[in-house]
Amino acid sequence: MITDARALKPEFVPQDLHHREGQIDHLSTVLAPLQFDSAENVTIFGPSGSGKTTIAKYVVTQLERETLGIRWGYVDGMADNTTAAALHQIVRDVNLGADLRRRGEPTALALDRLRECDDQIVAILDEVSVLEERPIVALANLPNVSVVAITIDEVEWLDSLSAGASSRMRSAATVHLEKYTLDELVDILDSRVTHGLMKSRVDDEAVHRAADIAAGDARRGIALLRRAAQRVEENDQRQLTAETIESVVGAAESDIQRRRIHSLGTHQRLLYNIIADAGEIGGTEVAEEYERRAVDPKSDPTRRRYLKSLRQYGLIEASGEGRARRYRSLS
Repeated sequence: MITDARALKPEFVPQDLHHREGQIDHLSTVLAPLQFDSAENVTIFGPSGSGKTTIAKYVVTQLERETLGIRWGYVDGMADNTTAAALHQIVRDVNLGADLRRRGEPTALALDRLRECDDQIVAILDEVSVLEERPIVALANLPNVSVVAITIDEVEWLDSLSAGASSRMRSAATVHLEKYTLDELVDILDSRVTHGLMKSRVDDEAVHRAADIAAGDARRGIALLRRAAQRVEENDQRQLTAETIESVVGAAESDIQRRRIHSLGTHQRLLYNIIADAGEIGGTEVAEEYERRAVDPKSDPTRRRYLKSLRQYGLIEASGEGRARRYRSLS
């Protein structure tokens, strides 16, 4: 059944991207000056599962393949959300910092490595709404670095920045994505089937059903295909049908939640665990328990930013305001 498991992983970047040609062309045009000089910064906005990260990686990979003197690095703000972690991740990705440690090394050293590099560098900063502001500004200020900032909500993120950072990022080129339509998502999932499964054993109706359940979210659709293919192999079934898709909805959702929890940084994971252990808990109690258990706890604004990210990605939900605020685990 499974011929190439890589095609069923959410981080897989296919060689052919469907229904994002306009955005790919726009991003490619913005970054094209890197072939000769620096390029402007870019922001990519859109709902979860709309292809933001995939498009960014696809375009810079193509650019790196076609042009000498270009390097790129990737930071997942959900995991590497401190200044030191983000900068050191970029430096390691572009092969300039294998000897640097995340802890104990000044961030200025990482910035010096980037500044002194003769190549042009693209820094993809994913989930920037969770990321500390300092690495965004520091990277954007380097003459040989172009920042590609990715997040869900444009207005909310820009409004959260300081005046200087907001002004810089508002002037960046912008790529907006919408949720995939049903027909678009069918095409995307069908491509994953072609690359990763024995197509003759996958009913057309199964792909359509997965796209329908996923409701425009490619990540969810791919998770359904992956779980369904596993179910077929485990049960020694001949066909992957719409009924197979329907039977794995819960398991696929659990897979997505586990991956999100696994990707959390130390402080986000602690906040999530406090809420998950309680089931439901008041905001004041969350803050008190976090202060008690955290090593070097973050400030109140940072803690609130982390809680907001947990809500955006469906790990918790919140109700009430101020002292009446309450959080509840969703997984």
